[in-house]
Amino acid sequence: MHSVLPALLLDPFSDTTDAGRSSAFLVLVSFVVSFLFIRTSARMIRAEVSWWPGNVETESGLHLHHLVWGIALMLLAGFLGFTFEADKPWGQIAAVAFGIGAGLTLDEFALWVHLDDVYWSDEGRISLDAVVLVAAFMALVVVGTRPFGLDEASSVAGTAFIVLQALLLAAVTFLKGRIGLGIVAVFVPLSGLWAACRMAKPDSPWARRFYSEDKQERARRRYPPDRLSVRLRARFFDLIGGRPTAAAEQQS
Repeated sequence: MHSVLPALLLDPFSDTTDAGRSSAFLVLVSFVVSFLFIRTSARMIRAEVSWWPGNVETESGLHLHHLVWGIALMLLAGFLGFTFEADKPWGQIAAVAFGIGAGLTLDEFALWVHLDDVYWSDEGRISLDAVVLVAAFMALVVVGTRPFGLDEASSVAGTAFIVLQALLLAAVTFLKGRIGLGIVAVFVPLSGLWAACRMAKPDSPWARRFYSEDKQERARRRYPPDRLSVRLRARFFDLIGGRPTAAAEQQS
């Protein structure tokens, strides 16, 4: 693992590195750069910077969200990937295109969920959660970690069981708002059992759906709004994604 990452950083196109991991590295870099660019662009538009190009709109005034371009690019990249497989340079071009498309699309992940333009609202913060989650998953694959503990599998049935339990327990963990523990559950077999048993955050889908008022109150005491980790998360998201509308108005 330790020898692979320097090789990828020095020459991601080298035949000495694993071909699949090299492609994953290109997807990861393209994804992060694409997300940072489009989020910076959105913040420039929000700040009404005069020299920065505005949103893409049709003559009728229809606003084309950048996830439209991202989805189209991912479809094209997927087609190229299936057509040319890992052949250079098309395989690498497809990997870069897919990463760019994924960055554009996941930056508006909240739009998938709410079917509404909540980009600068508190609800829009789930887009940043999705980006961090996907980037962390990609990074772990790039450095050589196998998801779902597949190295432990010795048969088709064993592989199916390992993948199924990892996905199920990770899904419960994510629904509880425990993103970091959910990532661990994907990569470390059976660790999701402990993660899924942890208390959900009070604003998570799991808590809203399954918790009684008493348990909601326990969750709020366990995760108060002024908790250090909550403040650090908010500051990190403010740095990479900009403040939500209400917070930005309070600062002005």
